[in-house]
Amino acid sequence: MNSDSDLQIAGDILEVPHLLQAPREHPVTVAEFAGLARSIAADRSQWEHLVQYDATSRWYHRLRTGPGYEVWLLSWVPGQGSGLHGHGRSSGVLTVLTGALTERTERGTRALGAGAQRVFAPGYAHEVVNDALEPAVSLHVYFPGLTEMPMRPQSSMADSARCAAASPSADVTA
Repeated sequence: MNSDSDLQIAGDILEVPHLLQAPREHPVTVAEFAGLARSIAADRSQWEHLVQYDATSRWYHRLRTGPGYEVWLLSWVPGQGSGLHGHGRSSGVLTVLTGALTERTERGTRALGAGAQRVFAPGYAHEVVNDALEPAVSLHVYFPGLTEMPMRPQSSMADSARCAAASPSADVTA
């Protein structure tokens, strides 16, 4: 009779290198990119001393690059926003490091507090805004590296938001 308890590994499993995955030097999966963002967020010494706030335009700083990806640090003073935009052929991970941001899409509005992450695929369009009274800082990982950020007309999103507000069953999350 076979059962799971009949399975035994004889010897040292570490001596069977062809069964083990080699550690990766750089992230390649969505989960690994999200993990990279979380590890940078957790180590404030990597980014906190670099942050600047600019009342006239959004401040940004490329924090790191690797094969096929880049990491950006952005600050947002109250009222600053990105405008509705896409990311070309890049996917991404947005992580709020401090403060709070609001993400608006055609599907609705989402409040993002410190620690929140949003993962998105190519073709995803959104607007990110600091609607709060305090500054915010966010981390953005793009893979492949960001080569374009096409702006989109605001009218289609505004129409969706008006329809969502008028319909109690709309998919609007906070």
